Amino acid sequence: MILHGCPRLAWEAALSAGAYTGDTLATEGFVHCSDPGTVHLPLSVLFKGRTDLLLLVVDPALVGAPVRWEPGDPADPAGTPWFPHVYGPIPVDAVIATPPLTPEPDGSFLLPPALREA
Repeated sequence: MILHGCPRLAWEAALSAGAYTGDTLATEGFVHCSDPGTVHLPLSVLFKGRTDLLLLVVDPALVGAPVRWEPGDPADPAGTPWFPHVYGPIPVDAVIATPPLTPEPDGSFLLPPALREA
């Protein structure tokens, strides 16, 4: 599974549209995602302290678009984590769960407990 944090309103819009495009598909050509071991990194930087977030749990086999693992910092591919990037919209049917994200007291995020135990 790959993961993507998004505001609840963005997910509700995706449900109406049938697919999720995030805020980078149009500008960067892909939707940024993470794996369970790295999802806390972008969540804590991009969404620190927000309380309106869901974690999209995506089955990459159901996406229907290329999923490429690429370095978080292309200038330093050996020294940075690699992340899955979805090169197309994510169909809502590829999202198998949407647990809410609750920030830690310092505003950072951890993988939700239900996913840590999976």
